[in-house]
Amino acid sequence: MNDTQSAFTKPSLRVLEEIADAEDVSPAALEPPLNEVVDPTALDRLFEPTATDGSTRSGRVSFRYRGYAVTVTSNGTVELE
Repeated sequence: MNDTQSAFTKPSLRVLEEIADAEDVSPAALEPPLNEVVDPTALDRLFEPTATDGSTRSGRVSFRYRGYAVTVTSNGTVELE
């Protein structure tokens, strides 16, 4: 996935895409569903532009999913370890 594409994709979808790519499966085939591990809506909202000035929040969030340590950063990066 290129950087421009990832900048416009929701973090929850990027997590699914990255893990599916790593495991060479369809994102729909991943079990358990992501929402059993983390709230996808909350994850997506973490780095949305703020309502007051349109700036984005900075930071990162980490959680475990399917044996991976997943880190999502405010710059759009999804890291798997």
